[in-house]
Amino acid sequence: MTYSLDAIDKKILDFLVANTRMPFTEIAKQMDVSAGTIHVRVKKMEDAGIILGSSLNIDYSKLNYHFTAFIGILLTKSNKTQDVLQHLTTIPNVIEASVISGKYNIFCKVKARNTQDAKSIIYQIDDIPDVMRTESMISMEEFISDKNRLIGAVTI
Repeated sequence: MTYSLDAIDKKILDFLVANTRMPFTEIAKQMDVSAGTIHVRVKKMEDAGIILGSSLNIDYSKLNYHFTAFIGILLTKSNKTQDVLQHLTTIPNVIEASVISGKYNIFCKVKARNTQDAKSIIYQIDDIPDVMRTESMISMEEFISDKNRLIGAVTI
């Protein structure tokens, strides 16, 4: 389904990005439109695949996961990528994984409690069949972590 955003849709998205739990009635009140309008437009954006759901932002450091690493994964063969990705889904500490071009086949983000925990996770990744080698990079500070920040720059 093709769907073209207009100014009202964009404003709705702005409200939902700022607070995914904001009631439609509150958005409608602030936009001076009916709650039904908000509901219908959100449903159309969901049907078009623009809105994929809502999510929580969790501060893992408050749960004692203070260590973030990025792992480049080099495979024995590129055609093993999907198999390795499936294995990565079984490791809960792998919170992001991307198929990339360049030096590695897969690049992932890992959250761990400390260096010992990270070492154990990296060993799990190393043990996945068809993983030839991994390279780890430690995050010293996470400065931007907002998957929705681009919506502010989207023009209609």
